[in-house]
Amino acid sequence: MIYSVIPEELAPELYERLVEYYKDDPNVKVIIDRRKSERRARGAEPSEQRTIRDRRRSRVPGEFPSIDTNE
Repeated sequence: MIYSVIPEELAPELYERLVEYYKDDPNVKVIIDRRKSERRARGAEPSEQRTIRDRRRSRVPGEFPSIDTNE
């Protein structure tokens, strides 16, 4: 899904035009951005409970068995 986001100030001028332009493309949705402020406070310290870690899974300890190629 592709979102075409329009600032609220420009919505009266652009919204209908963009909806008409993308009406035949089901993968595009035109939306109006009505946010009034940021979700996170600027300069706020991260919570001490939050841990940052590597998302990759660690390898299983051990080795692969040898493959006999003399068949």
